[in-house]
Amino acid sequence: MESNLNLRKKSLVKSPPDHPWWAGKKEKGKIFLVLFCFILLIQRIALGQTEAKNSYWVQLKDKKGTISRMNYPEAFLSQRAIDRRNRQHIAIDSTDLTVSPVYLDSLKKLGFEIVHTSKWLNGATVRTADTALVRKAKTRAFIKYIQFTRPAKVLKSAQSKFEEEANLPYDPANYGSAINQLSQLNGEFLHRQGFRGKGIQIAILDGGFLNVNTYSAFDSLRSSGRILGTRDFVDPTSDIYQQHWHGMSVLSCIGSNLPGSIIGTAPDASFYLFRSEDVSSEYLIEEDNWVAAAEYADSLGVDVINSSLGYYQFDDSTMNHTYSAMNGKTTRVTKGANMAFQKGILVFNSAGNEGNTIWKHLIAPSDGENIIGVGAVDFYGTRASFSSVGPAYGGAIKPNVAARGSSTFLITSTGVPGTASGTSFSSPVLAGMGACLIQANPYANVKQLKMAIEQSGSQFGKPDSLLGYGIPDFEKADQYLKVNSSKNLTTESTWSVSPNPFVDELLVRNQKMSQGKDIQINISNLQGVCLWQSEFDSEPVIFINHLSNLPEGILILSIRCRETEEHFKLIRKSR
Repeated sequence: MESNLNLRKKSLVKSPPDHPWWAGKKEKGKIFLVLFCFILLIQRIALGQTEAKNSYWVQLKDKKGTISRMNYPEAFLSQRAIDRRNRQHIAIDSTDLTVSPVYLDSLKKLGFEIVHTSKWLNGATVRTADTALVRKAKTRAFIKYIQFTRPAKVLKSAQSKFEEEANLPYDPANYGSAINQLSQLNGEFLHRQGFRGKGIQIAILDGGFLNVNTYSAFDSLRSSGRILGTRDFVDPTSDIYQQHWHGMSVLSCIGSNLPGSIIGTAPDASFYLFRSEDVSSEYLIEEDNWVAAAEYADSLGVDVINSSLGYYQFDDSTMNHTYSAMNGKTTRVTKGANMAFQKGILVFNSAGNEGNTIWKHLIAPSDGENIIGVGAVDFYGTRASFSSVGPAYGGAIKPNVAARGSSTFLITSTGVPGTASGTSFSSPVLAGMGACLIQANPYANVKQLKMAIEQSGSQFGKPDSLLGYGIPDFEKADQYLKVNSSKNLTTESTWSVSPNPFVDELLVRNQKMSQGKDIQINISNLQGVCLWQSEFDSEPVIFINHLSNLPEGILILSIRCRETEEHFKLIRKSR
């Protein structure tokens, strides 16, 4: 009040209107007023731009108004994703259709910021600072429910999500450690045949990939262009190579290639690196980030997902899951993981490091009924005490299998080879071998692959809640697929192919004498690369010769006639 009085008193002191000093003051006053108003305006805009917003999951009731059409899948899936579905006889269905743009537009008009959407679960992650807006939106007919997933302002979690339980400096005498985690799975059987993941695409969902763009362990990935892409689903403006080290160490279990130091379980594979985890906090929104990343991976056509992540407890305890939710089909992240499998992706997920805690149980999405939940063992094949235990709620066998997770040999946070422990590392060790198995058996579907890995386990005949089916043997898994998937390829066959093995000639016989034109026959390698192709009219016997230029080993002969296609595994040998 006193300052206002003083201002009023000063205003009573008038100078003559034509006084030059007063005229200058008036002009400066106008400039100051305009400048002051401009500063206030900028401040308000800035405040609006940085206004803290809560995050929510909006579950939509249907997909009315979606512009995607199932008979035009190339509009929303890559050709590689379509080929993967065709190869495994997986139909394009309504879950592949995008979320309704009509509903998204309505959410935007209401005032929501769209973060990302899920076509599989038919929902959207949104942000707003207006809680009244959320209450208003709940009344809209197209919205099933809205769930709070992350507060606007969060405190850094008191406990680190990822801890290097051991970190030993590299000693050349310890090089054998990388070999041990491979040989424990009898992975050398596939590696000796040249199956090291070439042509297989793996998506890694994690919390950051610190210095993958500079560490020498990933030189071969960079130089050969096998880091196919990156994306941050937590903060699209960030550089994932400057985020947490955890995903980098996970990647090294699979893709590192430093001969004489460390080689991963699938060093020839290609990778997408996705950040879905916010390491600084733990909220339900990270499950939605995970699903968004998995859907994107599916659209790109990846073959394998590794996720060394898991959820059951959050910084906001009202979001916590109960053990009863670990039933293989309840949490959103588990639903998304199951759906990825149904789209033809082999999904590996860490079972969790809760074995020594009060919780003890495995965590989502490793509980998924379609997911390969991976426990941890040590050098001797004994369960690591920290490895989460099963079963899934309801009794399903979990974890499914186990791999080296105690003192796993990898690239540590400092960029040098060493050891660290956790199911975070047993999962990628196994996922890399899964990629090698796909390369060796390209026409096996994910159900067959998962079953082969489980049936090759060291305790398949007597699974338990500690290690599930035990430690897989990838020679046995490969043999299982060679027998079972070949049966599936030729059941009730219209055609027969002989001889097998062959040298440079083949006889293709029409066993049912069905008529047709434009019969296409091609021969490809196990990576799916076409090596020979020709077209024929329907005949009882088709003679093919001059095949001596084909490589020796296992080849796939495909016969396509009208809407049907049959595949035969053949072996070409030298004379």
